[in-house]
Formats: sequence, structure tokens, C-alpha cells
Amino acid sequence: MRSAMQSDKKGLTARDLVTCGVFIALYFVFMMVGSMLFAPNPVLTFLMPAGAALLTGPIYLLLVAKVPKHGPIIILGVVEGLIMFVTGMYWLWAVALVVLGVVADLIAGAGRFRNKNLNLVSFLVFSLNPWVLPHAVDRSSGYTSYLAGKGTEQAYLDTMVSTGAGWVLPGMIALTLVCALVSALVGRRLLKKQFEKAGVTA
Repeated sequence: MRSAMQSDKKGLTARDLVTCGVFIALYFVFMMVGSMLFAPNPVLTFLMPAGAALLTGPIYLLLVAKVPKHGPIIILGVVEGLIMFVTGMYWLWAVALVVLGVVADLIAGAGRFRNKNLNLVSFLVFSLNPWVLPHAVDRSSGYTSYLAGKGTEQAYLDTMVSTGAGWVLPGMIALTLVCALVSALVGRRLLKKQFEKAGVTA
């Protein structure tokens, strides 16, 4: 226990950073696989956050278990945000990812990254990613204008906006949280031995 506490107090080591890099790459791959099927359709695009959350829970939780320190979750948010921004996605997505990364890091950190329930809540919060937030903050003006400026077809945008009725945002959030919860619970069962080895508790 003492050695674990001493390890927590240390900053991220080179080995920790390598581990972060591996799991962040895996997270991004699973995120893309979970969401890419919905992106081409302006109606199904609202399911992208839920699809991503459904596949990324085990990767997220294993990252926390492997590197139970402040930093990896924030790095995940920053890297994912940078990738989104560089690839031409809406700038608010990148900002939201960083903010959610910091909040999720603090939540998991409240349990020293070894409390299964807080780690699960941390993942749920992080899963409320920028695919949800732009619709809540800037859907009717800046968001669609930005996408139009990037070459998105107007017919796609018109269908997406007309589909995004008042109930869609709460529905997106609820479905995303349900998918994230299922993913995290499945991940905990699949990775039980890894969590026990890392000292993750109930």
C-alpha cells in the first residue's frame, strides 16, 4: 500500500507516457469504429456519441488502472481534441474534450484512481463528448456555419438541423450515458483481473 501511495505521488514516467500512447491510440480506433457508421447519415449522426461510448469503456478503464495517476485522462482529452481540430472538426469539440478530460480526471482522482465506481462515473462524464456539446451550445448558428464552410453539403445540414428537434439533445445525452454505462460494466467484468492487480477497489 505504501509503495502504491508513493507511486501515486510521482509524476508520469516515460513508461507511463508510453502506456498512455498505446491506450490513447486504441481508444481513438475504437471510438472511430463505434461512430463512423453513423456519420454519413444526417439523421443517424446523432447516434455517434452513443456508438463511441459503447466500445471505449474497457480501454478507458484499463488506461486508468494501468496508470493510476493524474494526467492520462487529461492527455486523452487533449490528444483527441487536437486530432479533431487538425482534421477539420468543429473547434468547440476540441475545447469540450479538454474540459471533460480535466473534469473526468478530477472525478477518478477523488478515489485515487482505484475506486471502481468513481472511475465509472469518470468515464460517463468523459463520454459526454463534443458530439453532444456543439448541439447544445451552438447548433443553430456557428456549428452549421462552420460545417458549411468546411464543405458539408447543405442538404445534409438541413436534414440534420430539422431532425434535431428539442427532444434530441436530452435523448442523445441519455442514450450516450446508457451506452457508456453498459460499456464500463462489461469492461469491468472483462478486465477484472487487471483491475485487481492494479489495486482497484469497489
